[in-house]
Amino acid sequence: MLSVFNIQRYSIHDGEGIRTTIFFKGCPLRCLWCNNPESHDPAPSVMYDKRLCLGFGDCAIEGNGAIVLRQGRPVIDRSLFRDPLRLNNICPSKALVITGDSMNPGQIIREVEKDAPFFEICRGGVTLTGGEPLLQGPDLKKLITGLKKRSISITIETSLHVEWGRIKNYIPVTDMFLADFKHTDPYKFREFTGGEAQLVMDNLTKLDKSGAPFIIRVPVIPLFNHSEKEINSIIEFTGTLKNVREIHLIPFNNFGAEKYRMLGIDYSYKGRKRLTETDVAPYAELASKKGLTAKIVL
Repeated sequence: MLSVFNIQRYSIHDGEGIRTTIFFKGCPLRCLWCNNPESHDPAPSVMYDKRLCLGFGDCAIEGNGAIVLRQGRPVIDRSLFRDPLRLNNICPSKALVITGDSMNPGQIIREVEKDAPFFEICRGGVTLTGGEPLLQGPDLKKLITGLKKRSISITIETSLHVEWGRIKNYIPVTDMFLADFKHTDPYKFREFTGGEAQLVMDNLTKLDKSGAPFIIRVPVIPLFNHSEKEINSIIEFTGTLKNVREIHLIPFNNFGAEKYRMLGIDYSYKGRKRLTETDVAPYAELASKKGLTAKIVL
């Protein structure tokens, strides 16, 4: 089974053409700016929007002690949940929702097939993202091979923060990799993501040597890598790779801020303004001067 939290149709920024993007739960990193905090945990996530709550109390009745009512409003202790899915669709006002579902490859393929006519018209396909899609089990390979049998192209967006064997396993069945490359400094990378920069750079080098086509994607984040020195370091490393097709610069946005509140966790970038195309244009120019094809993806 595969842990999925969203299937988004008609995506235009996740690969070539119009694409169906499948979001998987589970991620090895904890990037402080992440727009999909519900993707961190591979298990279902409990999200609560107090703005929609009408105080019916159905959630407390079914919550088995993990939800209690105080002044007519739910107070949630997520550590006490044993089976969050039992609360799925329990809230009439949709103030409490469970994000994440187990789906088998066949179920996902049937959903994707609805969009097949669009793929044929505009050379689109399916993009697997997350979270980290490469953390999924063997059913991910079954999903991809099932889609390939239907002549549907596959793009995988990955943090590359996984063991090389997982990446290597998918090279023969992947048409394009979107490889996140966030920073070259090990200390800053660890401080802001909880991960190891060297693992990502090693995997980039191996991916390049494999001959697999890939695009570098750089989230430009205030306080983290939003400086000429830091972006130039990423560009310099990217310039050593032979098979990289493009480098994409993605300006910071705070579109995921509300999700943190709904998950009951702190958002480190609260109140931080989004970056604009103008903010990152100098970095695109810098990459172009190094001979790279650079795009700004909003």
